[in-house]
Amino acid sequence: SARVSSGPWLSLSLEINFLCVHKKLRTKRLAPVLIKEITRRVNLTGTWQAVYTAGRLIPTPTATCQYYHRSLNPEKLIAIRFSRVPPQFEKFKEPMKMTKRFYGVADAPAIKGLRPLRAADVRAACALLGSYLSKFRFHMVFTEEEFAHWFLPRAGVIDSYVVENPKTHEITDLISFYTLPSSIIGHEKYKSLKAAYAFYNVATSVPIKELMTDALVLAQKTGFDVFNALDLMENAQFLRDLKFGEGDGFLRYYFFNWRCPPMESADVGLVML
Repeated sequence: SARVSSGPWLSLSLEINFLCVHKKLRTKRLAPVLIKEITRRVNLTGTWQAVYTAGRLIPTPTATCQYYHRSLNPEKLIAIRFSRVPPQFEKFKEPMKMTKRFYGVADAPAIKGLRPLRAADVRAACALLGSYLSKFRFHMVFTEEEFAHWFLPRAGVIDSYVVENPKTHEITDLISFYTLPSSIIGHEKYKSLKAAYAFYNVATSVPIKELMTDALVLAQKTGFDVFNALDLMENAQFLRDLKFGEGDGFLRYYFFNWRCPPMESADVGLVML
């Protein structure tokens, strides 16, 4: 369960993360049976609302967000046909060299005081995130315990960083992205794709574009091949400038037993991990 706020309303809601049916059984109407059963179990705990997302369009989404992708290892992404050489470089003698230069990032982060999140930062970082999320019409409300669970770094799961003011030792900014690897089938050289997904990012001492520039540096240094982000919250402020390309995928947000007016992607302050 999670505490989710929409306007003046705060609701204890269930996050439906994965609903999976074996591909041989997907024409047997099992999804409604599973939904009915999870609804029954959750109602027994006193929870009556739910939030879920889906790529498919079903009646009726409250918000629709689009995926954007930023190459960190363009040579590998092009080799596995995840992406292609940008058309403007195809005329050059060495298009791959130009592509790698175009998507290159700095060798090290530029923001002073940027470091990994530690357990001692949880209270301040949670308060920082809560204040930031309150500006969005629909957002998550984290307790300190939930924040520690979701944000404290775990290799292969979540990477989180904060900016600490060197003079006041105040936590002023937050970077977080989670890991979602994929298997590559039928390629001689590459067997897996390591993708980073933007989680929650808060910029108060620097512009969000500058903060996310360093996020790309950190992701590449950690071995990620691509950095993905949705156009929710304030992400639209940096997607174009930091060379994110529009993806062909959409993520649609749905509410169960909760009437809520439609909203734009920039109104959404909930990322489901």
